[in-house]
Amino acid sequence: MESILKWAAAFLAAAISFLYGEWTMLLTILITLVIFDFCTGLVAAGLVNKISSRIGLAGIARKIYIFVMVAVAHLIDTVLIEVGVESGALISTAAVVFYIVNELISITENAGRIGLPIPKQIKQAIEILKGDD
Repeated sequence: MESILKWAAAFLAAAISFLYGEWTMLLTILITLVIFDFCTGLVAAGLVNKISSRIGLAGIARKIYIFVMVAVAHLIDTVLIEVGVESGALISTAAVVFYIVNELISITENAGRIGLPIPKQIKQAIEILKGDD
């Protein structure tokens, strides 16, 4: 059994490395915000008695798809590098930052839905990340 667990862990690590490349702080932030967003969305829905397994399943599917898109972006970066276009991790970094901003917006909206005041500095930081003036 221990051998199977070691092989499974090695396979999982190899798959993550292939799909996402080097694990970065941005990926850690994204996964944290995805979890926060799901939890805050669940709390907001619960407070207005609108918890639905169908909506929850759709939300989980969207969260999984975020990581599919980030993996696709990393693979695009890999293809570009293989064909001689030095892009570094430009595409995957842009995708991760895009989804981080979306999660921040959603978490902020969830806070507003439960009646929690949003500090001005957080609103300003999100506006800066969004690129709005």
